[in-house]
Amino acid sequence: MGKKVLVVDDEKLIVKGLRFSLEQENMEVDCAYDGEEALQYAREKEYDIVLLDVMLPKLDGFQVCQQIREFSSMPIIMLTAKGEDMDKILGLEYGADDYITKPFNILEIKARMKAIMRRTTPKEAKGAQKLVVLSDLKLDLESRRLYIKEREINLTAKEFDLLELMALNPGKVYSRENLLNLVWGYDYPGDVRTVDVHIRRLREKIETNPSEPKYVHTKWGVGYYFQA
Repeated sequence: MGKKVLVVDDEKLIVKGLRFSLEQENMEVDCAYDGEEALQYAREKEYDIVLLDVMLPKLDGFQVCQQIREFSSMPIIMLTAKGEDMDKILGLEYGADDYITKPFNILEIKARMKAIMRRTTPKEAKGAQKLVVLSDLKLDLESRRLYIKEREINLTAKEFDLLELMALNPGKVYSRENLLNLVWGYDYPGDVRTVDVHIRRLREKIETNPSEPKYVHTKWGVGYYFQA
């Protein structure tokens, strides 16, 4: 069975083109044409990735993304006709993992999708390290789940990637540029503010007091590091 993809756009020609191209890659594709329909699909089925347009009837893409994040960490790529940086950052604020600006190249979309899915697909255990336990945090590297005092914390794909990278290298300081290159893993068109957005969201989820973090620390003028 191929990867499961949800395509959400009110432009039927775009949906038709995406569906055809993705099905050629042996992917199982569901299509939604407004925000409410997209949420219904997302609640009924777990997808390997969601391609989500910003401008939608009934609920816009940001609202859909925000509501999906209340019950799932399935990867989301926002599709937007707007090129302004703040719109892109806003999409990430609501929990998106990536964004692509229209008009887009289908090869670029496939490359972005594959890059994200490689990072979010559970891997066969390598060696003995399936679990990483650091203070109250427990990272399950196989299922890509995080627990704090046995309570599961719902992280997005990129939030998990950031935490995994830093937690496996405690004390190592990463610049924003390092994190952008290592976690996003390709020629990402965004800037270092994307890292700051994700670090802030991560802290809000795992820190008792995000303004005085216990785990994810800032090295002023340099970058970020993990310390339990």
